[in-house]
Order: sequence, then C-alpha cells, then structure tokens
Amino acid sequence: MLTVHHLGKSQSERIVWLCEELGIPYELKRYMRDPVTMLAPAEYKALHPIGAAPVITDAELVLAESGAVVDYIVAKYGNGRLVLGPADPAFAQFLYWLHFANGSLQPGMGRMMILSRLDLAKDNPTLLAMKGRLDRAYDLLDARLREAEYLAGSAFTTADIMTVFSVTTMRYFQPYDLQRCPNVVKYLGRISARAAYRRAMEKGDPGMALLLS
Repeated sequence: MLTVHHLGKSQSERIVWLCEELGIPYELKRYMRDPVTMLAPAEYKALHPIGAAPVITDAELVLAESGAVVDYIVAKYGNGRLVLGPADPAFAQFLYWLHFANGSLQPGMGRMMILSRLDLAKDNPTLLAMKGRLDRAYDLLDARLREAEYLAGSAFTTADIMTVFSVTTMRYFQPYDLQRCPNVVKYLGRISARAAYRRAMEKGDPGMALLLS
C-alpha cells in the first residue's frame, strides 16, 4: 500500500493532492508540527535520513524529495496522466515549470524566510538582492499565467501540483503580497475550484485557511 506521510503545512501537501487527482488508493498518515518551534516531530524526522517532508513508503520503499515522489507516483500509478511527453508541443514548457517551483520559486521563498529572521536593515544589499530575485520569479510566473490557463498550457499537470504550495501554504512561513500578481490570483481561483485540491487540503490540513489570494 502506498502511504503518504504528511507533515502539516509542508510540501507533502503536493503528494496528497497528486494522489487525489489520480484517484489512486493510498493511506494518509498525518503528523503535526511542534506548536512552538514549528518543526517536524521526532517520529517524522525518523522516517528518512534527511528528516524533511515529504516522505512516502510503498512496500519496502522509502522515498523523499517532492519532485522525486511526484515522478515516482505518476510513473508507477499514473498511466500517463498529468504529464506531457516529448511529442507534445508543450513538452518543454511542462518540463520548465515542473522544475521551476523547487529550482527557483521555493528556494527564493526559503532564502527570504531566513533573511527576514535576521532583523536586517531594509536597505541591506543582500536582502534587496534576494527580494529582487524573488520578485522576478513571481513576475515570470504571473506573465506565464497571463497567457496560459495552467503552467504547461491548456492542460493541468504535475507542474501545477509542484508550484501551488510555494504560492499558497509557503506564505505562512514567508508572507508575499500576491496582489502584485493578478494572474497568479486568478490561477489560484481555478486551482481552488478543483475538487481533488479541496479534498486533499481538507484531508491533509483540516481547518487550515487556504492562502489563495
């Protein structure tokens, strides 16, 4: 049985959502963060040597890293769904945006989260440089969503599943004003209308307000 070990308010929400979109059987095990430190509990850290979310188990397999987990699940259980192949004209766009979240957007959010805790002056050069890089990532995302319904084009894919966490739940840890990105806000409206997304968020983080604007 495929088991998704879901840490609350974490990138493992991507995996719950993926399973709901595919409609595949899976077991969900939820773990809560420490209310003071907001860190994962010891039992979650013990699942994998890296000690971070997400983690899945599938028979004897233990696998971490959300990109690897997404690729594994769609390859083994997806039957070609939610991905584009090299014959598709949008294949390159699919690949770019599939890797954009954890290659550009999520690291930018993470760096700003760390810098924001250092109480730096607002004109600190490092802070300004990192903010500029994050703004450019959001601007690129907003420009893409001005011309396309979903990140790969007209089709909803795993590229969307990878990206949405960074512009929603991640903002609990590093706030970002989405009002400067109206196309991202409209896109999140389309995402929130997906029944599988709503099911996944309610199962994984019941009662959590969804940061969709």
